[in-house]
Amino acid sequence: MGTDTEFDLIVGMHSIVAALKNSNRRHYKLVGDEDSVSELKKLTDLSDIKVEQYSSHKVQEEAKVLFKAQGREYHRVPGNCFLQTSSLDVLSPNEFYSQVKPGTRILALDQISDVHNAGAILRTAAFFKIDFVLVPPKNSFGLTSSFYRIASGATEYVKLVEISKLSRAISKLNELECLTIALSEHASDDLDQAIDKNSGKAIVLVLGKEDTGISHAVMRVCQHKLSLESQGEIKSLNVSIASALAMQKCFAPY
Repeated sequence: MGTDTEFDLIVGMHSIVAALKNSNRRHYKLVGDEDSVSELKKLTDLSDIKVEQYSSHKVQEEAKVLFKAQGREYHRVPGNCFLQTSSLDVLSPNEFYSQVKPGTRILALDQISDVHNAGAILRTAAFFKIDFVLVPPKNSFGLTSSFYRIASGATEYVKLVEISKLSRAISKLNELECLTIALSEHASDDLDQAIDKNSGKAIVLVLGKEDTGISHAVMRVCQHKLSLESQGEIKSLNVSIASALAMQKCFAPY
């Protein structure tokens, strides 16, 4: 493959292994030094992919070329290994709506732009077997090598849906008889009762940006609100930590 920008660079051992096992991707090449390639051979089959083995310095030089081809700033590749593969399939809203059914688990990210938070949230979503994650357009945190590394392979198991106007999407999901829940510091709903009453419905959990929370437009169309009650002097949590507690609350009963 040449300098076409339509490819993903996957870094991090767990992320590379998960991507290699994703039959929906087309893998172009795996680049690594002797140690990293040897380690990957212990973790997965490399017989069907082109493997280029170089010194650690040469691996980084090869990575620089591909970062530049993508128009991204170069960051040192951890572990001296990376996978060049086809871009991750991201669903359109209409493709997504057609797949929503009773029991579907959906996570929606409103205005979240920090790549570390987004990657950590996606990893937790895979842990809770979330079916779909609604993400902002690509100019937010972006599907970068850093995002793939932090997500630790979760992108290969959870379907992503790019949503440009989340309030409209939540309204549509309400029409599809989903239970829509916003994580908010100002919640007063009896969420347990709402979940029990709507047992079997698709659940949509909405998370907002750490400093500003969920936008007013999105909050208005969510049916219920969920708050996490502090038991100590610290009254707020990083959104990636809060997301794990909220997912436990919303999805563990099912």
